[in-house]
Amino acid sequence: MSLLVKICGLSTRETLETALEAGADMVGFVFFPPSPRHLSLEAGRDLGRQVKRRALTVALTVDADDATLDNIMDALSPDMFQLHGKESVARLRDIKQKFGRPVMKAVPVATASDLAVLPGYAAVADRILFDARAPKDATRPGGLGEPFDWHLLENLDLKLPYMVSGGLDAGNVAEALRVTGAGGADVSSGVESAPGVKDPELIKAFIRAARASQELSVR
Repeated sequence: MSLLVKICGLSTRETLETALEAGADMVGFVFFPPSPRHLSLEAGRDLGRQVKRRALTVALTVDADDATLDNIMDALSPDMFQLHGKESVARLRDIKQKFGRPVMKAVPVATASDLAVLPGYAAVADRILFDARAPKDATRPGGLGEPFDWHLLENLDLKLPYMVSGGLDAGNVAEALRVTGAGGADVSSGVESAPGVKDPELIKAFIRAARASQELSVR
């Protein structure tokens, strides 16, 4: 199965174009005001037009209500919603039914006990994204540049496709994929020169490193 590489938190035409030309499979747009990567609906509309089906568009939200999701659908019409809050299994089901889009549920991980929620989410979600659990005083649930213990996902028996994120960069993505067995890697702060400021060279290096890890595993 082909590895999926997602560049999340894109906010400018230049860095989006870099990600697309470098071969990103998914491009993520953040609609969550506390994040330095938050986009206005108009910016999301503009960037969505630029994608032109060259990658899947993913709208990241955190415990968003229906009105917010409606507005995002109108502006971006994303291929997928990435739900990064405390959304329940019932809420996932509700969003899928109302908006007709697949959902990727972010699961924060710090200890093995965090994986107890998987059976419930796996029954409804289309994909799982494992991310590092944010500290208690954090203002947002992800994009904090901290990895988790990837060995917690070793021997994971999950029938659903899953991706790994949290503190990834070009230097460690291959190891993260090897240990977790994930079918995809998602990066945001690991390709930035400052919070919310994507670096074109880091984007290209990350995608190269992720692709190289797949070539090695095929051999």
